[in-house]
Amino acid sequence: MLEVGNQMEKMSFKINLHIQYPASDIQTNSYLCKNFYKMSKPISEFIEKYYLHFNAAALVDASKGYVAHLKDGGKMMVTLAGAMSTAELGKIFAEMIRQDKVDFISCTGANLEEDLMNLVAHSHYERVPHYRDLTPQEEWALLERGLNRVTDTCIPEEEAFRRLQKHIYELWKDADDKGERYFPHEYMYKMILSGVLEQYYEIPRENSWMIAAAEKNLPIVVPGWEDSTMGNIFASYCIKGDLKFSTMKSGIEYMAYLADWYTKNSGGKGVGFFQIGGGIAGDFPICVVPMLYQDMEMHDIPFWSYFCQISDSTTSYGSYSGAVPNEKITWGKLDITTPKYIVESDATICAPLMFSYILENS
Repeated sequence: MLEVGNQMEKMSFKINLHIQYPASDIQTNSYLCKNFYKMSKPISEFIEKYYLHFNAAALVDASKGYVAHLKDGGKMMVTLAGAMSTAELGKIFAEMIRQDKVDFISCTGANLEEDLMNLVAHSHYERVPHYRDLTPQEEWALLERGLNRVTDTCIPEEEAFRRLQKHIYELWKDADDKGERYFPHEYMYKMILSGVLEQYYEIPRENSWMIAAAEKNLPIVVPGWEDSTMGNIFASYCIKGDLKFSTMKSGIEYMAYLADWYTKNSGGKGVGFFQIGGGIAGDFPICVVPMLYQDMEMHDIPFWSYFCQISDSTTSYGSYSGAVPNEKITWGKLDITTPKYIVESDATICAPLMFSYILENS
């Protein structure tokens, strides 16, 4: 009964914070959230009590390793694969950014733009919980309504893609006319910080990790950005002759940008690597270490000093996503002594729990 009572008291405290301080007040909410985590550790207490074996134990161990890495003065790279922004990871990932638990992000172009799409068109999204039962005809009907499905969630084309397109195009065109060049995320930072999107906001701004990142000017690499919707749109303008290809900085330039940052920030405790999913969002940035060591012949460059991956990929098919951490030793990415963790589960379930633990304990 005492434990239940304590949990109810914590829940009441959290609810009262929400009632007394409006969600639109980002500074107040950030301060209160930070102090709430210091005063109460409901997630930590829960998972330390019940998450004792197998993937559950790996989740706890990896979270504790992340906290220890930060407390020792280390920095952390977080990579976002899949559709984590559409899964609304920004609700907690933004707080990780605001509280300096993330120093660098690598993400797909989809995650970069889908956070902003959710920000400006949330009320127009449609959830399809029975998506497994849809017929091809029903899928076509969604297309005709301008709804692009991501598992159980449909993104509205007109309100999301096109609403962003007209504003980002103005930034692309202005840079093109001036002969200036920027990275994909830099154009989006400019758009966010200009305030032009505020007229469309449909979720509290503190739930957007892109806003949090833009306000801190957090370094980001977006490998394979051309594969995103905005990348496709930019390509179409170039093919029509409206923009020059060179107005957008390339993936090779992203690697050089990351190499410069890593060289300057890998001293001391070093840089950790927290990978959500697999694919190019993870493989591109982790390769900066062997590139610097082998190709640049910088033989004193440190390995990544912490590694964790949340993945549900099968390990037996030769995939990068499914590779166990020790395989990365053979590629010159991790050291023998690097703390290594793999949580073989669904990132939409595990990442919020792990981020909550990190916020409560660091």
